[in-house]
Amino acid sequence: MVQLPTKTLTLEEFLKLPETKPASEYINGQVIQKPMPQGKHSKLQGKLVTAINEVTENRKIALAFPQLRCTFAGRSIVPDIAVFAWERIPRDENGDVANVFQAAPDWTIEILSPEQSPTKVTGNILHCLKHGCRMGWLIDPDERSLLVYPLGQQPEILQEEQDILPVPDLVSKLQITVGQLLGWLKL
Repeated sequence: MVQLPTKTLTLEEFLKLPETKPASEYINGQVIQKPMPQGKHSKLQGKLVTAINEVTENRKIALAFPQLRCTFAGRSIVPDIAVFAWERIPRDENGDVANVFQAAPDWTIEILSPEQSPTKVTGNILHCLKHGCRMGWLIDPDERSLLVYPLGQQPEILQEEQDILPVPDLVSKLQITVGQLLGWLKL
């Protein structure tokens, strides 16, 4: 993450700023720009969003959103993938998905980029868990591992190809192993 050289802002001031590419997040009064996603990150993000939505969208169980701004409890973050239970997806006056999400996702997934601080990314996952999120994942493609943060439980590291990845109960039909997940990186 790149910290932009700015004075301390309020959350309201931050939300009035124009969006940046890549996205900036608001954490503890500071504006921190996320690194530009690279190949491994983009491939895993696309495959995971598709895999999750294939299991959940038609049944109206949940929806996975890539790079969705979530503003809640004094932070405005942009998880790589934010999964919301269907009934928690904000809607506008027409019944369409709203543009503004002011809640923690039910499942937050982060894919570590080479320049990212694992501590800052973990901090966002823990913030989500503290405010209603059911589970967090931190995928490290270079280490070929995944840290799982279940709500109220000890984090777990998974590295063995046959390990089945724990998922929140709302997407229990999704079954992916570490080997399958990392296999998506192969061409």
